[in-house]
Amino acid sequence: MVQSIEELVRIGEALGNPVRVRILKMLCEKEWYVYELAKELGISRQLLYLHLKKLEKAGLVESELRLEPGDPRAKKYYRAKQFRIIIDNGMIMRLEG
Repeated sequence: MVQSIEELVRIGEALGNPVRVRILKMLCEKEWYVYELAKELGISRQLLYLHLKKLEKAGLVESELRLEPGDPRAKKYYRAKQFRIIIDNGMIMRLEG
């Protein structure tokens, strides 16, 4: 549940970009390894990380580092967190700050 004006603004900013909404949609369908997600979206990993950081800061996605057998490098996987946001007059009136 959104508690503060700042939290609502972070969520709004995260969802205010069509690329981030597309990323969130893809992460709702399944978890993705950063390299695969960047390739699928046709953007650089650096740009993808900027978008993912904004989504993570808004509390919409989470990440996990994994070591896989036979691969010495850790891979970062992202997935959508469960969320439900309803914005109405009552919710706005209850916001702190």
